[in-house]
Amino acid sequence: MSGGITLTRHIMTKSGTAIPVADLALIMERIELIAKHIARELAAAGLSGELGYTGETNVQGEKVKKLDQWGNQVFLDAFEHGYPVCSLISEEMDEPHHYSVNCPDNSYCVLYDPIDGSSNTDVNGSLGTIFAVKKRAPGHGKGIEDILVPGTQQLIAGYILYGPAAQLVYTAGAGVDIFTLDRTLGEFILWKENVKMPPHGSTYAVNQANAGKWHDGARKFLAHITSRKDKRTSYSLRYCGAFAADFHRFLLEGGIYLYPGEVAEGGKAKGKLRLMYELAPLSMIAEQAGGRGTTGKKRILEIAATAIHERHPIYIGSAEEVALAESFNVEG
Repeated sequence: MSGGITLTRHIMTKSGTAIPVADLALIMERIELIAKHIARELAAAGLSGELGYTGETNVQGEKVKKLDQWGNQVFLDAFEHGYPVCSLISEEMDEPHHYSVNCPDNSYCVLYDPIDGSSNTDVNGSLGTIFAVKKRAPGHGKGIEDILVPGTQQLIAGYILYGPAAQLVYTAGAGVDIFTLDRTLGEFILWKENVKMPPHGSTYAVNQANAGKWHDGARKFLAHITSRKDKRTSYSLRYCGAFAADFHRFLLEGGIYLYPGEVAEGGKAKGKLRLMYELAPLSMIAEQAGGRGTTGKKRILEIAATAIHERHPIYIGSAEEVALAESFNVEG
């Protein structure tokens, strides 16, 4: 891979993006630095004592891992100098973080899950970082009304996968590109350009233990794809508990990821995953690659959030599998 096209060089020659290339380069340069920093820390976390819980809970009521908190700070530090990013929204913060220095009206907001799948940290499992970028309205101040807009208004969406190799996947509205970290060079090098998701796959990902809590349609859909009636409806389960990592398989090989809503008392009626910094970014990636992301009733990218930590059910992946799920009336 040595000697390939770097992320920065590739961005500077990109055309048709939803954001000016100069701004795209500035933002992605910092995302790249964040990716390198987190990849390096994760490799040493077991030795440095950064694994385990802090003893705190986040706004969602979830126990906070030490790496969650640290990863959030990496983002805050990376964008502390302002322009062109002046607002940050994170899974780990109750409220948006705004910078007041060097922040003109033509600025952006970065929305992110710093350590996706952090429950995997103690077992050396797959992890990721998910991010998206939206434009801020002139004179926005500290309000967020201009950010609570449908995912169709995202300018950049992507994720970083920390596995045997660290990979950075992103779109700026002109196709999906994948870069792999060459550790000898310390650079992300182009691996695949204009990636297309296969229209049909043979695997699915879901927390199947929750099936008894789902709508009847979702249970029937699961029964169908596990029925083994013929090769076309013969799917194998692949689930690792990190949304970005599970999605990455389907981006490359096709298939479907689902996290249905729950009808059982005390269940997650709106699913588990957050719209603004998990579902919308990966749905933009999916659509740019020819796939789909839906709640089972509505296209994810058409939903305008009413709160920054809002949750929704998700069915995302190859176009054929998502359409099949919808045909079962999965969300009642």
